[in-house]
Formats: sequence, C-alpha cells, structure tokens
Amino acid sequence: MPTRRSPELRSGRWSEPGRIYLVTIVTDGRKPWFQDWEPAAAVARALAGRDAWPGSRLLCWVLMPDHWHGLLELGESESLSRTVGRAKAHATRVWKPDAGRLWQPGFHDRALRSDDNLLAAARYVVANPIRAGISRSFGGYSYWDAVWISADADAAS
Repeated sequence: MPTRRSPELRSGRWSEPGRIYLVTIVTDGRKPWFQDWEPAAAVARALAGRDAWPGSRLLCWVLMPDHWHGLLELGESESLSRTVGRAKAHATRVWKPDAGRLWQPGFHDRALRSDDNLLAAARYVVANPIRAGISRSFGGYSYWDAVWISADADAAS
C-alpha cells in the first residue's frame, strides 16, 4: 500500500476530455512568492491566458501567495498531466526564469462528477482569499477571475 504522499497515488491518473477538474498547484516549499504585486501579477497574467491552457478552457482561478487553484475543462488534445505541466512551465518562464524552481512537482486534482455543483466549486475557488483572511470580499483581491464575470456586469453595477 503506498504512503499518503507517495507518487504512486497519481500513477493511475485518468484524464477525461470535456471533464471539469479542480486543480491545485503549489509553490516549491510553499514559499509565498506571490505576496508581492510584481511576481503575482506576472504569474496571474500567464496562468489566466490562453497560451497556458491551449485546447482546454479555464473556467475560474485564484492565485494565492503560495498556490493556485483553478477549475479547468479539459480539452480533447492532451492529458490533464500534460496540460497542467505546460501551464506551470509557461508561468515559470514569465516569473523569474533563473530564480530556481517555482512549483512543487506534480499537482492535486479532483474531477467534478456530473452531480457536483459547478457554481459551488467556482465559489469555493474564488473565495480562497476570504477564507485565508487576505481579503474581506471578492472585489478586494486582485488575482482571480471567472468566466461568469463580464465587463458588462461590472459596468452595470
């Protein structure tokens, strides 16, 4: 039986095109690299962009000081492992390419089942800064987004 943190736990990771996954990636050593505006803004832009997730659709995300959460609808072309690995590499290149390792190896994922409430999962993701005591409201934190938020909705309020 593998230990709790054993890499063998993920050796059978299953990727299902079209499935929505809750993905978490963590900074190397849980270093709070994204406490400061400049690295946080650069990595947030990189991970929010289409270049980070070619062929897949990022539904919502939040960048915390030492980790990133996102809801990702996996595309047809690649496995979840390859897709997340590509996004991590993309973010690392815009961060500080010569400053050492940015992310811990691997990532955590949970496939949403058809009976899971997608909007509840999205609220969980974007409410991370509130639960962590970093912000008092969604609008009070800069490093998050969701496909359900539009510029038109912001202009109407």
